[in-house]
Amino acid sequence: MYHAENRALQDAFGSRALADRLESRLRREAFTEEDAAFVASLRFFFLATASAEGRPDCSFKGGDPGFVRVLAPDLLVFPDYDGNGMFKSLGNIRANPHVGLLFIAMEERPRRLRVNGRAEVALDDPLLPQFEGAQALVRVTPLDIFPNCPRNIPRLQMVGESPYVPRCGLDRVEPAWKDYEIFADVVPPRRA
Repeated sequence: MYHAENRALQDAFGSRALADRLESRLRREAFTEEDAAFVASLRFFFLATASAEGRPDCSFKGGDPGFVRVLAPDLLVFPDYDGNGMFKSLGNIRANPHVGLLFIAMEERPRRLRVNGRAEVALDDPLLPQFEGAQALVRVTPLDIFPNCPRNIPRLQMVGESPYVPRCGLDRVEPAWKDYEIFADVVPPRRA
């Protein structure tokens, strides 16, 4: 889990033993039922990807609780919804499958879970119809799963749901920017 530079800093700050204990006691390669329930309870997570050249990118992924699902101890899936059309995250995954996911609960009980693994993008996944409004599905095989200290997570309160999240039986709401003069003529029609 640690490379030479992690170790050098652990040694500089005297935390190598702590890092080793955290790895031996908390790190795992398979999701637990508790992990699955936690992930399913959240409305968002942060996704880190990198290009083939290693240039990093981080994005926010959101939806209703349950939009990210742990389907097996070695499989997590999440949908890709219509966005800005840049496909930074999905393009990076296709070029470099290594991903990092950060799940954070900020309401009642602050908590976080880190998932590092390998991902693949599926445009015609058989599970796609189970995800309302999804245009692709991302499958993640975990390599490192570990909780992270929640001490600096602020306690926040949700004010309302996003009107843009695809919901069964409801018309899709388009963001206003897609009608701006500088974009309107190049916005492709919605596929899903």
